[in-house]
Amino acid sequence: MPRGQLAAVGLIVAILIVSVAACGRRPDGEPKASPTGASPSPTATPAPTPRRVPGHEVYGFVPYWEMDDGIAAHLRTTALTTLALFSVTNTSTGAIDTKQNGYRRITSAVGEQMIREAHERGVRVELVFSSFGLERNGRFFEDVALQDATIASLVGLVRNLRLDGVNVDVESLDPALVPGYGAFVGRLRDAVVSADPSHRVSVATTPNVTGAAMAAAAAAAGADRIFLMGYDYRVAGSAPGASAPLDRRDGEEKDLVWSLDLYEALGVPVERTLLGLPLYGMSWPVAGPELGAPATGRGEVWVLRRNLKILCDSSIVPVRDEIEVVEFYALASDGSASPSPAAPGSAASTSASSGPAGSPDDHSWRAVYVDSPATLARKLALANERGLAGAGFWAIGYERGLPAYTDMIASFAAGEPKR
Repeated sequence: MPRGQLAAVGLIVAILIVSVAACGRRPDGEPKASPTGASPSPTATPAPTPRRVPGHEVYGFVPYWEMDDGIAAHLRTTALTTLALFSVTNTSTGAIDTKQNGYRRITSAVGEQMIREAHERGVRVELVFSSFGLERNGRFFEDVALQDATIASLVGLVRNLRLDGVNVDVESLDPALVPGYGAFVGRLRDAVVSADPSHRVSVATTPNVTGAAMAAAAAAAGADRIFLMGYDYRVAGSAPGASAPLDRRDGEEKDLVWSLDLYEALGVPVERTLLGLPLYGMSWPVAGPELGAPATGRGEVWVLRRNLKILCDSSIVPVRDEIEVVEFYALASDGSASPSPAAPGSAASTSASSGPAGSPDDHSWRAVYVDSPATLARKLALANERGLAGAGFWAIGYERGLPAYTDMIASFAAGEPKR
């Protein structure tokens, strides 16, 4: 992040902390000191902090490219409490862009079936409004008239589709526009609730400093749920590793615990926070088959259901990286797959199937880092420990053909995450 942008983020964070404190709460949720200035008795024993009672909501995004003839059947077996339909966006006039694939899929027969059947199961359905890119978001959040026209369009579409609210997914935002983003969320919620008091507005925010500032602004504006996108800590241009690490092998500080701490420090209410986790992995071309081997090119998303041959082959047993808590596979250029021993000093398992014949030098390699139901369960435990409202996933549909993932989601929804 450029130095100037980092400074702006720091300023916004500071403003948010001061604003929270001025309202009588500290960022950690504790009351401010008494205005009388009286010092507490030195012999007083502080009351124990009550244990937060976790919720077990399950918020699932279904992207338009997963809205095919089989998605409704898959959703019937998935224990969601909220289904988020991704996504629609606005035109330059504030109308819904009806030319986009998201709008076409959501308003199709498949979309209608998903909505109807979700309601029959008692599942809420939210329409996702997405706006990506610094330039686009700069124009949008500097134009209140455009925002208000978009709000009216979203409320109208929610009504027409008989939905239960809106999710706001804004990504890549100048930190200076965070207050405008918060004001937009507040006006949107006012309009949505005015149309139907049972409806909600939620937001999806990134796991970095800007995302935390946006989450705090949205929460202060009344957002009902904040979906912390606890993934993409590694992306195509990153060094290989987990998309959603519990800790970092490379020594970087940003991981799931860091993001949850940051959100809570900025006063984002834990009882309205959902921990979002990935139902996908990442793969990179790498220099060798070892866990932690350096990339030799850009990575790409590794979708579970497109790799069933590997995931369903009982002879291929991944290595567990116990530091980042993720599964690791080494895929050879001859089409075979084999995990490799973990990096020196790691606690990862070295159990593996027989590797490809010949020396590792005979092949080129791709490294895959992907969450299994077991590693996701360990990350879902954070939602319980922190007393969050629940958890969620990007993206429902990616795990089709892998019932262990569906079972893991059901276990969390029932309050019994598998360890």
